[in-house]
Amino acid sequence: MASLTPLKDIGEFALIRRLQQKINLRQPSTVLGIGDDAAILAPAAGQEVVVSTDLLVEGIHFDLMFCPLRHLGYKAVAVNVSDIAAMNAVPTQIVVGLSTGPRLTVEAIEELYEGMRLACEAYKVDLVGGDTTSSRGGLTISITALGQVEAGKAVRRSGGKPTDLLCVSGDLGGAFLGLQVLEREKQAFLADPETQPELGSYEYVVQRQLKPEARLDIVHELRELGVTPTSMIDISDGLASEVMHLCAGSGTGARVFSEYLPLANPTLEAAAEFNLDPITCALNGGEDYELLFTVPVTDHAKIKNHPDITIIGHLTEKEDAVNLITKGGQAVPLQAQGWTAF
Repeated sequence: MASLTPLKDIGEFALIRRLQQKINLRQPSTVLGIGDDAAILAPAAGQEVVVSTDLLVEGIHFDLMFCPLRHLGYKAVAVNVSDIAAMNAVPTQIVVGLSTGPRLTVEAIEELYEGMRLACEAYKVDLVGGDTTSSRGGLTISITALGQVEAGKAVRRSGGKPTDLLCVSGDLGGAFLGLQVLEREKQAFLADPETQPELGSYEYVVQRQLKPEARLDIVHELRELGVTPTSMIDISDGLASEVMHLCAGSGTGARVFSEYLPLANPTLEAAAEFNLDPITCALNGGEDYELLFTVPVTDHAKIKNHPDITIIGHLTEKEDAVNLITKGGQAVPLQAQGWTAF
């Protein structure tokens, strides 16, 4: 087995040079990437720049006991790309800040960056700079993502109107159930280090937790269908929280129908095993990174047959509040019980 290299043995600049060797630039708006005091970007005429930053902290946002570094690197990029997609924009560049203690070796950091590189390749994004520093605590990753959108075409949370259809991409609740599986296997390992994790039958939900995908495909497909969302947000903190954000931004209420929430069979099976209500998992679980958006009711025919878009309700007047409509037709006030940062 090859020996591992402590970070102190090569220093910051040698580490950056090693990481830089595998970085390829593909965006025409990238004039200069890593290697100088700052990157140089040149957005195309008629384009606006969209910027988003996300911070991932060990012990709060991820657990290295069950989160492979390559998956973590990929996820760190994907969750930022998801924010860009939620603005109806196309991601172009990222900047990475990294703080870590001596526990991680050079090879471990390279594995983390390999995940980032793979994500950059998948989303056609350039890694153009960043910073690294030592830490007395665990690993912290900060990523700033930049994107471009045609001037005036960005989609905000504030454009929804009463009667607009409320739509979601993909399926919900899987990432939360994946986390439950991983936490259970972690506890089993801590109780008996000889225990082998049992993940075979949970592949789908574990993948949803460890390696989510930003739904750029939906952004492109909506354009091809001639559909421009009136409001949009990505689902990071749970569907209920995001619906309430859209309604607050747009000054509306909403009716969300529980029977229409998209739930994959592996999610339903895992929820039953953990004795959890799958609807609650979908509403409050978080980290699905699907897109929640509204479209005018006149666009119903354009999206009704899309295999990966589900109409889950509609916006209403503000005084009607935000309600979950049960299968029995009862209106229950929707409450956000998902992730809170503080």
